[in-house]
Amino acid sequence: MAGEQENVSRILSILSHPMRREILLRLSENGEQSFTDLLNYLGTDTGKLSFHVRNLASLIEQTPTGKYVLTKSGENAIRLIKDLEAWAVEADVARNGSLLPLASLAKRVYAFLIDFALILSIFGVTAVLSLGVGSGFRLDFNTIFLFVAVFWLYSTLFEGFGGQTLGKRLVGLTVIRVDNKKMFYDHAAVRNIGKIFVLLPFDLLIGHRLKDKRFMRYFDKFAGTTVINLRPE
Repeated sequence: MAGEQENVSRILSILSHPMRREILLRLSENGEQSFTDLLNYLGTDTGKLSFHVRNLASLIEQTPTGKYVLTKSGENAIRLIKDLEAWAVEADVARNGSLLPLASLAKRVYAFLIDFALILSIFGVTAVLSLGVGSGFRLDFNTIFLFVAVFWLYSTLFEGFGGQTLGKRLVGLTVIRVDNKKMFYDHAAVRNIGKIFVLLPFDLLIGHRLKDKRFMRYFDKFAGTTVINLRPE
């Protein structure tokens, strides 16, 4: 156990320097690189590069032609670096998210209308095409149900993936979890149930009665999400 911890500490120590990470990423993206290639890419001097190359001995190796490539451990280190970079971005969003102001009702309405218009336009084009081929288009319960399902699915997928639908991106809003953890599709799915037309008035009314500025809609509270303004005045 102690030996494993020492190895972890050693690897983290190796990856702690940005130039070493740059060397590994360069080899990952471009394959074989000569010492001169790395020297020109990094814009450093021979002594510094030699020092960092020696520290990367377990993660890179030289080919018979003298060029550097990643070892198997180096490839694993690349995955670790990318995971750490993704975690750093999420941590930064979470940290800054709590400092950003909550989205106003007006901005949330604008974003909703943009998304609504987008999905409605798609259905409009579908209607025109269906009329063009002679199959006809009827506004009935099935059509309305399909529209609601597509609108819910669109909102869930985009918010679950990156916290933003097209409308929110254009307006400058994003959905975050109030516990500052990563946004997932299940949270997005729950909060978007409240956008269904029959439920929306009740969702807003109950949200107003909660007297909590984070939750304009009840389903936001139920999902543990809120909407923040990325472009405060």
